Amino acid sequence: MNELTLTRPDDWHLHVRDGDALHTVVPHTAAQFGRAIIMPNLRPPVTTAAQALQYKARIQAAVPEGVAFEPLMTLYLTDNLPPDEIKRARDAGVVAVKLYPAGATTNSDAGVTDLRKTYPTLEALQREGLPLLVHGEVTSPDIDLFDREAVFIDTQLIPLRRDFPELKVVFEHITTREAAQYVAEANRFTGATITAHHLLYNRNAIFTGGIRPHYYCLPVLKREKHRLSLVEAATSGNTQFFLGTDSAPHPAHLKEHASGCAGCYTAYTAMELYAQAFDTARALDKLEAFASFNGAAFYGLPRNTGTITLRREAWSVPESFALGEAQLKPLCAGETLSWRLV
Repeated sequence: MNELTLTRPDDWHLHVRDGDALHTVVPHTAAQFGRAIIMPNLRPPVTTAAQALQYKARIQAAVPEGVAFEPLMTLYLTDNLPPDEIKRARDAGVVAVKLYPAGATTNSDAGVTDLRKTYPTLEALQREGLPLLVHGEVTSPDIDLFDREAVFIDTQLIPLRRDFPELKVVFEHITTREAAQYVAEANRFTGATITAHHLLYNRNAIFTGGIRPHYYCLPVLKREKHRLSLVEAATSGNTQFFLGTDSAPHPAHLKEHASGCAGCYTAYTAMELYAQAFDTARALDKLEAFASFNGAAFYGLPRNTGTITLRREAWSVPESFALGEAQLKPLCAGETLSWRLV
């Protein structure tokens, strides 16, 4: 197969930041995807329906003229997010609420310190039918970085599902065999997003030839056995797994730093990277459902009506993009990919 036409896909986990960065990164996503779930971890975080609508307007202003793209907005769950904000959010078109354990990733210092403190708000979420999007890692310093997702399942996610059996939960950017198995065995109220970089790379990628900071993300890349489990899940046809890039732009000088930022910028080449992963697994016939159907069904939204076309063609990823006054380096900068968006 040398050309692949798909129903226009959606990105169910995306960071676009704010300000000048929007004018660089939003067009990259809008060129491929019909919709994208926008993460709320700005500083200060997006915690009200009014803030979400204001942020949405700023994103829409960065969409190129004539391009149909809809940002889907979320709220940031804190220990103190009031339950009555959930109905206001739903009425305003907000589609989900994001759980960041405090200290788990970029701009998560306002995140949840104790999940039980949020139970009244989670009850409102379950009642209103809005999904909870979970960054599934514990942050205790005594837990090994590579074990934090598995420990989260045992200590946080299993009790959460017991207490809120009909709360829709998306286990975001899963990275382990344990997470893939958990979601595969869960009921229809549980879904998961998988990134292209976790399908393509294991943790060796961070250290090949030296420290490669542009492959550093959270949750961090794991062992090869975990990558293979994610590929199996994504290509299985199970509708509970769907596309979420977790594309996260950072200025290059903050990535290439003594304490470099976590996040891989994949928005520019997202569908090419997913096509490469599915092609390697000999499962290109499963890509459309994963990218275009499963997420929409989980969120109760219609499928997009347009299409995109990918062609088997060798091309080089640009070295960088302007990001305000800084530079943004995409994952695989300067490397050759085997699929290209037509």
